[in-house]
Amino acid sequence: MHETPEEIAALQALLDRSYATAGPHLLRIHTPERRLTAQQLIDKLQGMRLLTLATVTADGRPITGPVDGVFLHGALHFGSAPDSLRFRHIAKRPQVSATHLPGEELAVTVHGRATPVDIQAPEGADLRRALLDIYVPRYGAEWEHEFLDSGPVYARIDAERMSTFSMPAA
Repeated sequence: MHETPEEIAALQALLDRSYATAGPHLLRIHTPERRLTAQQLIDKLQGMRLLTLATVTADGRPITGPVDGVFLHGALHFGSAPDSLRFRHIAKRPQVSATHLPGEELAVTVHGRATPVDIQAPEGADLRRALLDIYVPRYGAEWEHEFLDSGPVYARIDAERMSTFSMPAA
């Protein structure tokens, strides 16, 4: 876990604000006992989590695709190639939505703006370290130089709204 007490409090405030403005349909499904607290969410999102990421085309159409997600400092991060369609969209229209939905028992959805994170710069060092901690055990030490240093780009989703749903199987 990389979150500070302040980041945990900010995440909880985001979740609380999101539910305070949610519509009746969402609230009927995401009853209080089915929601995760900030700390529970952090615990669930350790490591790499697959996300379906939605970006926006020039004519306003949403396009989704899978990305590896990393939850760090209370925010979801993802990466792709700098010439990918998703990062071309983000460069012009940074509004994104993402959902982690491993099954019926858990759903995490976030809506916000994608903000670039330079993993070669000091401010991106924590994300770089998290990526190394996740992928080097999986792919070997050469992953850092063969992939991470080959030019992928990363972004953080600065969330405006976030919802969680948890209903463990009986």
